[in-house]
Amino acid sequence: MVTCRVDAALDRVRMGDMSFPLGAYPVEAMDPAPGYTVLFEPADGDNEGEWEEWPDRYVFDIVISAERVEALVRHLLTLLPGRVYPILDILGHDAYREVDPYVSYELVGLDRFTDIVRRFRGFFFEDGLVGFGAMSDDPFIYLFVDEHKIVTLRCLMEQREQVEAILRAFDLEEVEKPAGADSALHEHRSVLVSPAEEEDVLGFEEILEELRDRWQLMLNIDPESNVDDDGNDLGVTDWRLLARAEYEEEPVVRYVEVFLRATCLAEAEELGREAGDGLFDEEDREPTVAAMVEIDRVGPKEFRSMLTQAGAKKPRIPPGSGVVFARWAG
Repeated sequence: MVTCRVDAALDRVRMGDMSFPLGAYPVEAMDPAPGYTVLFEPADGDNEGEWEEWPDRYVFDIVISAERVEALVRHLLTLLPGRVYPILDILGHDAYREVDPYVSYELVGLDRFTDIVRRFRGFFFEDGLVGFGAMSDDPFIYLFVDEHKIVTLRCLMEQREQVEAILRAFDLEEVEKPAGADSALHEHRSVLVSPAEEEDVLGFEEILEELRDRWQLMLNIDPESNVDDDGNDLGVTDWRLLARAEYEEEPVVRYVEVFLRATCLAEAEELGREAGDGLFDEEDREPTVAAMVEIDRVGPKEFRSMLTQAGAKKPRIPPGSGVVFARWAG
């Protein structure tokens, strides 16, 4: 069974009676405060038709010591129906976007969701680059654990007592301002190790590939625009794309790396596919599966450095859209 492993050399930060996730921890003195807040949110339609309009609901924000997060989430998952939409946030490598937000528009069985969470518990509950959760629109419920391992739950009005009963079982009380790692100057890091000799222990990127496949995740951004986190239009930007090609004969798996310039995600994907097809044609064999693994915008200085490291000699960088360099990366 494939799984993941947390680096045993990492030390956990503890302050008072509270411990912090290995991958998200304060770097200055603070007074941690476990507990929760609960607020009423009125019905809205901010999801622009992708989901049903969210009804009147309560939202709980919950801070709890790191070693108890997984047990709390297991109890809260019992509130969800048998099929859910998975959600995944990754603090990624895109130069103009802090978080890569993935969602599934296909319902996934809750047992399938929880099985993967259990197998990769170090990735979900300790890694400081990962947030995850699930939601349902009928009946409505939303559960999310952010990269600081702070839990947010949105539920129907009639579920408030049930939720508070679970929180009381964990000795959590309603407080004015819970304080976790995000309440102070803090750092994020990935915490996984993947020994090369152990093929069933996956690394960070391999787990992300697995989740995109098993949970049918899609990057939840507008593929026709190119903006930063503040909504500023960026025009043409530099991109790096990595794709996986699978074959029936040796080598069974190879990776294609493409450097390009494009005006949006959709154009970058199209240019990347064309460049990959060119490499396939040169090799005179077609892969049985070709899947996108990474696609990120890159700053100009980093882009040129990556080109040099990839072996591109005097690459021609067009003023507009186009492929700059493509190669087999393994």
